[in-house]
Amino acid sequence: MRDLLAALDALEAEAAAALAAADESGLEALRVRFLGRRGALTAILRGLGELPPEARPVVGQQANAVKAAIEGLLQARRAALRTAAVAGLASDRLDASLPGRPPRLGGLHPLTATLRDILEIFASLGFVVAEGPEVELDYYNFEALNIPKDHPARDMQDTFYITDDVVLRTHTSPVQVRVMEAEPPPIRVVVPGRVYRRDADVTHSPMFHQVEGLLVDEGVTFADLKGTLSAFVRLCFGEGTRLRFRPSFFPFTEPSAEVDISCVICRGAGCRVCKQGGWLEILGAGMVDPEVFRFVGYDSERYTGFAFGMGVERIAMLRYGVDDIRLFFENDLRFLEQFHAL
Repeated sequence: MRDLLAALDALEAEAAAALAAADESGLEALRVRFLGRRGALTAILRGLGELPPEARPVVGQQANAVKAAIEGLLQARRAALRTAAVAGLASDRLDASLPGRPPRLGGLHPLTATLRDILEIFASLGFVVAEGPEVELDYYNFEALNIPKDHPARDMQDTFYITDDVVLRTHTSPVQVRVMEAEPPPIRVVVPGRVYRRDADVTHSPMFHQVEGLLVDEGVTFADLKGTLSAFVRLCFGEGTRLRFRPSFFPFTEPSAEVDISCVICRGAGCRVCKQGGWLEILGAGMVDPEVFRFVGYDSERYTGFAFGMGVERIAMLRYGVDDIRLFFENDLRFLEQFHAL
């Protein structure tokens, strides 16, 4: 009997020490450990059958007292933990009367804002948006645009080849061919998108954005091209911006021209940006070459058209006075936060 009574006293002391150090998640495990059906108290009481009958009530009474003590310790520890938790919540309570913290607002990336403005301008002129794949067949990227495999103009493109017949498109002009294959004239589309060339410096990026334009109908002349681009330049850069065309060469247009605007910094007076010339190149354009119409099955005797293409980064650099194209892609918040109001 003495051994059982001593074991009960030891069990109560062990339970008191364990519960004093327990957290909320460990209380149930301790209850099972000491008072469960296979717990320590049950194991001690299995020895009652070996005691003489007169000793059993004494041990049983002591066992009940130990059980009640452990249950009391469990309840007390649970209550203490809950009180501490409530006190912690009270100390962290939010004071709703304090002034709020305004959220940090972002803005459009300057390239996104520029592209959106370009598309809105051409939408106001009656153009609709068309899109096409960035991984393109050589046929659409070159051959159907009057650039055969041995044409020297291919050297101007610095192309990323995936296979001999598949490339990362070097311009958005392939979409013009796809549109003309799918639809009869009249056509009036602008084609925005990413393009890729093996070139990288302060004014060139291996990936950049272009907007191509195409208009095909009966009786379209170079005067229509000049009028369309003049309207675009005024709406994009302001009413006082002048425009000029310089003869150039593109395999898919004839005649072709480079288009310049009066410097947006010095308004044509001459400065570092325009290299004292007063003019800045912004895009290339021309009348669609009859050979391109032959590839898509258009009658070049009946239909004429014009096309133009511009780099979105180039337009953005001029609008915002940025002198390094790489700034658009470095994700430097010090640079981007200057445009948060866009």
